[in-house]
Amino acid sequence: MPHSRWQIFVLIISLLLCTVLGAAAADVRGRVSWIYDGDTIKVDGVGKVRLLGIDTPERKASERDKTYRRAGIPPQQLRYGAKQATAFLIRTAKGQVVTLTFDRERKDHYGRTLAYVTLADGRLLNRELIREGWALVYRRFDFRLKDDFLREEVAARGAGRGLWAKE
Repeated sequence: MPHSRWQIFVLIISLLLCTVLGAAAADVRGRVSWIYDGDTIKVDGVGKVRLLGIDTPERKASERDKTYRRAGIPPQQLRYGAKQATAFLIRTAKGQVVTLTFDRERKDHYGRTLAYVTLADGRLLNRELIREGWALVYRRFDFRLKDDFLREEVAARGAGRGLWAKE
């Protein structure tokens, strides 16, 4: 049964749309070229990437410290934790080729790309920061791995790792 030109045209357009939309939804790879702080990196070809679903302390005291104090983390741990989270990212990710995977939102209100960052060895960088105790789960918004991250936070707290360490 011969196809009309119209059917062939629609088929070609459909295939092109699937290719373009599939590429837009695909994971992105790039090299980590800079570490801004404990939860923000620069990925070549992408720019600033905010690790999705986590929060690390700031280098200087800020209003956000209240979140950590409510979680039972002493103020003196926060500046130390900020340095350690940044150092962890430098050791673990700087210079590495990583894969970015996206959730519901692709950008935050500062224009940074929001992503889960997977290392070449398959570990999820976001989860590793929580596991080591240098990050808390970002609770303000929902995201796909929130329950998993919350379990990791409970385990890090119970083990007294990172920010949860007793002096």
